[in-house]
Amino acid sequence: MTSKERLLAVLNREIPDCVPVCPDISNMVPARLTGKPFWDIYIHQDPPLWKAHIDAVKYFDIDGGIELYEFGDLFDDLDEYGDLFGGYGPRWEMRIVDRRADGNFVTQYFDTRTEVWEKTVVVHTRDNPPATDVKPQSIGLPAVPDTWEPIPGAKEWPSGMTLWKHIKQEMGEQGIVGMPSGATTLLLRNPDEIYAYYENPTPFYERRDRMFECIDNRLKIISQLKEKPDFLFCGASGSLVFQSPDIFRELALPVLKHATKKAADLGIPTHVHSCGPETQLVKMAAEETDLTVIDPLEVPPMGDCNLAELKHLYGDKIVLKGNLHTTSVMLKGTPDEVRAKSRQAIMDAGKGGGFILSTGDQCGRDTPDENLFAMVETARTVGRY
Repeated sequence: MTSKERLLAVLNREIPDCVPVCPDISNMVPARLTGKPFWDIYIHQDPPLWKAHIDAVKYFDIDGGIELYEFGDLFDDLDEYGDLFGGYGPRWEMRIVDRRADGNFVTQYFDTRTEVWEKTVVVHTRDNPPATDVKPQSIGLPAVPDTWEPIPGAKEWPSGMTLWKHIKQEMGEQGIVGMPSGATTLLLRNPDEIYAYYENPTPFYERRDRMFECIDNRLKIISQLKEKPDFLFCGASGSLVFQSPDIFRELALPVLKHATKKAADLGIPTHVHSCGPETQLVKMAAEETDLTVIDPLEVPPMGDCNLAELKHLYGDKIVLKGNLHTTSVMLKGTPDEVRAKSRQAIMDAGKGGGFILSTGDQCGRDTPDENLFAMVETARTVGRY
């Protein structure tokens, strides 16, 4: 089987030739492999992150695509929903508002329609992904910049559906490519919103209700495409970090139910990525939604998941994807330790299919290439049915 065939088989509850292997290398490893300053990828689009990601997937021979998130807004015509997901539509411009003595620089978004600056800034460094949601006052900058300059020399790439088709072609048989459904499993996104929710929950219920309309509009567009996505993204990181299971059930679960049901009616698999504690989320998703696959099923202390237990309880209802520790195993372990942990994960969750070998969230920048190769090798050999 090709990687694409292997992943689609698992998402359709069929038995592939071997356990698919899809370690999360969504940002740092691909950027490092380019050999360029990270701001070339994130700001200058040279190459853009999606291109660096696909190149890395092919380099390691990963069954790729499920972690491919960064490819621009496919639904610019639905820009009025951008505030629901913290996104920036076409009316937003990124501008440089400060250049630091160490060569790093700071950007801030400007809304050209309302002429309002975003409340946070982004700090760009040479050898790490950008630091987002930074309050300007915390780094000695005013809330409204005194001066600014445009982003210089960003490489031009297609946008919207043209870009999506280009990415799908570039991925080829090495993996699958999805689309955002408009759903989210994270309606409380930071500590400030937690306080705001408890002081006045009404705006959060209004946000939830607007999400139903957004999902319906996006799924209507998707349903009319000649070339459908391989799956839909409908989850977000830290779902049970900033909201309790009870708040999630009240705010986000209805959204997830709605999105996964509409996608299932179209025959399109759905995917949720939610790092942090996830056992209760797996239970709700498996028992109360039409969700196809969930990850990364982190182990303690960052998460609370036991892979073998989740397989026993929910393996017949939902595809599990995880969960090698990204620090103690992938970053600091030896290739032999990676092989041993990969074998254990396959033993815990591989029987009968419905499992994708992955990591418990994103691999760090300095994860040894040898460890990623060892993970792939184990899936291709030990993971055969």
